[in-house]
Amino acid sequence: MRDIFLLAILPILVFAMFQRAFIGLGLWIWTAMFFPNGWVYGIAGDIRYNLLFAGLTICVYLMSKKKSQLQLGNIGGLVILFLCWTLITTIFAIGIPEIAWDIWSRLAKVIALFICILLIIDKKLHIDFFLWCLIFSVGFYASVEGLKYINSGGVHNIRGMPGHILADRNELAVAFAMLLPVCFYLLGEFGKKSWILKFGLISLITLVITSIIGTNSRGGLLALIAVGGYLFIKSKRKIWFAILVLCIGGAMVGLIPDQWFNRMDTISTADQDNSFLGRMVAWKLSFILASQNVFGGGFKALEYFPVWSSLSQDFYKFPFFYTGTALPDTFGAHAAHSSYFQVLGDHGFIGLFIFSAFIGLSFFKAGSIAKRARALNGPEWLISLATMLKLSIFAYAVGGAALSFAYFDMTYAIMALVLVLEQKFLVPLAAMREQEARAV
Repeated sequence: MRDIFLLAILPILVFAMFQRAFIGLGLWIWTAMFFPNGWVYGIAGDIRYNLLFAGLTICVYLMSKKKSQLQLGNIGGLVILFLCWTLITTIFAIGIPEIAWDIWSRLAKVIALFICILLIIDKKLHIDFFLWCLIFSVGFYASVEGLKYINSGGVHNIRGMPGHILADRNELAVAFAMLLPVCFYLLGEFGKKSWILKFGLISLITLVITSIIGTNSRGGLLALIAVGGYLFIKSKRKIWFAILVLCIGGAMVGLIPDQWFNRMDTISTADQDNSFLGRMVAWKLSFILASQNVFGGGFKALEYFPVWSSLSQDFYKFPFFYTGTALPDTFGAHAAHSSYFQVLGDHGFIGLFIFSAFIGLSFFKAGSIAKRARALNGPEWLISLATMLKLSIFAYAVGGAALSFAYFDMTYAIMALVLVLEQKFLVPLAAMREQEARAV
């Protein structure tokens, strides 16, 4: 039935894409995050939807008469530089070449999405449609899993679909946390227009929080706390926000099993937790790899056991890098379990510098847009969205510190939206205000 439905609407979606390029852009991120192939079982599962929509979107844009001039700015320039640097590190990769080139091609597609967002999106409608596509992908999965968790009385273990970029429960939890600010922006924009949308978005927020808890991810919990704390500080209605948190928290306490509290309690005793110390071992080996090779090891080099074993021979060379009593595993290699150390091991210190630079610049750029838009008496939606995008990046920066999540599509899409807000909305707004001042 799912196959029939998906195949039935596919021509409609393709037709809509050829009418407006921004629709294709939304479907591009929707297929990347929703993973339609994981929901079907028959002939519909053989179609590569994300590749199809990505290719069609690019073709529709190239055929369109109106084309925008690409303005990369500092952030865009660093993102392109990162892609070029990873191309070099992939050429000199010491891991498995086939794996390294496969991941680089995926990153290239993510950067292509980044560039297409800059080229295609130029209206608020485009932005809102793109964000709703995130809601109907990541948000839809959070709703389904959250309802399963509630229905099971807290027994259901939430994890992603096999074969999907969000298959790992920790990465899924951080994606949910990144989606929360988007939900709050849409709630502010559309909740006041329709009580149905308002109720639906509040319910979605509740289910997203439930799903983060249901993943049993400590990194997801830290990202959730970061989002909640930031929203509370920035909220103009702190009392109502606190009441909402207490209501959700009170409802969840009776649902969450004791095992969850025991697992989260290990955050305060991380220096005694074997799992955390094991991650520190992977971090140290990533550091050693970058110290020995200016290009790093290439994508997933640390997870190649011959490389892991070779680096383990130099494990005691950097005693200042504390790992407690933990030692490298002699039976198998492990992932870095940190976006920053993942990039460090994959692409060296230069790669880490570029990666950290565009993440940090995006965060501060979003905050600057909100501040300048407020000073220019700009539209409330622009201020709100810039603030929420900043919070999404903050959630990623916090949650990504504990898992290998450096090449996530949604992160680069959000950074591209930050650039769009500046180039397509803030700059014209500043120019208009300057003209008004001259006219007076």
